[in-house]
Amino acid sequence: MNKKQFVLGMIGSSLFGGIIVLLGLSLLNKNSSYPAFSDNPVGPVTTEFQKIDTEPRDYVVPEGINFIKASHKAVPAVVHITNTMTSGRSGVWGRFRGNRRSRQSTGSGVLISHDGYIATNYHVVEDADELEVRLDDNRRLEATLIGTDKDTDLALIKVNTQDMPYVDFGDSDGVQIGEWVLAVGNPFDLNNTVTAGIVSAKARNINLISGIQNQYGIESFIQTDAVVNSGNSGGALVNLEGDLIGINTAIATNTGTFSGYSFAVPSILVKKVMDDLLEFGSVQRGLLGIQIRDAEGLGTSELSGVWIRSITPGGAAEGAGLRVNDVIVGIDQNEVKTTSRLQELVARKRPGDAVLVKFKRDGDLLESTLTLKRREQMLAVGESPEEPLNSEIPLTFEIEGAQFRNVSKRIQNALTIDGGVQIEELGRGAWRKSGVKEGFIITKIGEDDVVDITDLESILETKSDDFYVLGKYPDGKKHYYRIDW
Repeated sequence: MNKKQFVLGMIGSSLFGGIIVLLGLSLLNKNSSYPAFSDNPVGPVTTEFQKIDTEPRDYVVPEGINFIKASHKAVPAVVHITNTMTSGRSGVWGRFRGNRRSRQSTGSGVLISHDGYIATNYHVVEDADELEVRLDDNRRLEATLIGTDKDTDLALIKVNTQDMPYVDFGDSDGVQIGEWVLAVGNPFDLNNTVTAGIVSAKARNINLISGIQNQYGIESFIQTDAVVNSGNSGGALVNLEGDLIGINTAIATNTGTFSGYSFAVPSILVKKVMDDLLEFGSVQRGLLGIQIRDAEGLGTSELSGVWIRSITPGGAAEGAGLRVNDVIVGIDQNEVKTTSRLQELVARKRPGDAVLVKFKRDGDLLESTLTLKRREQMLAVGESPEEPLNSEIPLTFEIEGAQFRNVSKRIQNALTIDGGVQIEELGRGAWRKSGVKEGFIITKIGEDDVVDITDLESILETKSDDFYVLGKYPDGKKHYYRIDW
């Protein structure tokens, strides 16, 4: 027998042996009163997974839906805004160099009345010495600043003209996730640009406005995947009817350009802020008088809603019988799942307004009506700092579009740092271009330690080229940035 015949014989023997074993097991199972593999026999499996769907898909806007109507309505009402600022440097730079120069930034705005009132972002008109508006028909008009609200990053300006095209306010509460929307603005100074997307989320907080530097900041953004870039700020987010459902304010980006999501202030909040600025010149904001966090099972068994961490003595919440560890789940007829949603709903009200609060206490659903009070009477709604308010004016320093202040002892202890200088505000300039955010704490510039503002001023005095800054954010995350000097 040769080698080939031997191998074939072995394979054949193995197959034959396997068949004999299987037949034996089958007979054993059939004739025995005991199961072969389990002490608990089961019946036949009835579940059946769906087959893979291989049908082709046409990923386009469904038939009957287009963006022409909304574009025709919104585009003529969106304007281009040029902000001219004459900046002077304070501190060492301002005292000894006396540098003053004119800078310009651009953004967008939305006509909301026939007589020339325009809604835009606060950061579009911030520090403006002159505002020029270019209309859709290319007319250029000087604009007057009516009022601003840093807490919502909104502003109201006006051009002296009549019979203007404008957009109607839509119902941002009625906007649905997955709904088609258009963003209209002037990205990269490209006038009258329209992009489309869907609503990706609502009541989104990205810590852009609120935070340690602005405990009163209100964030409850409509998130979309419509492309928005630099210059779109202050522009319109509209539904397919062309109604205004938001003011485009920010993008999610690590590069400075669009990276997947944009964020808009909801129209109902915009309308309230615009009404206040027109009537009073400033926003009238009523407060609950509580410090809060998202519930999420933290300090409570509730997985959604807003957990009350502390209550301001004499505030609206205390007067209505709310307690620490209560979880707010509704305001008037609106469901509340997050702090951002709660803050938005309260921000729509004015001091003296009555609010029906629905809350859970030890699993029971309760209701109470309270009357909102003014900001001056209590701490902010939201994540307020634990330290008392300081009556002294803090030492600050401003240079190249950023304002700095010394870090408080509380933050130093929390982050285990010895000193540091915190970015309090960011305008246009080298610091913002670097990607650094407000609240960042600088502990080093290059190899030099930064303990306080005096160090910052003296170190920057020596800089004539690009440099790196190192430090931490208040949440403890370390970061460094390259400053193009």
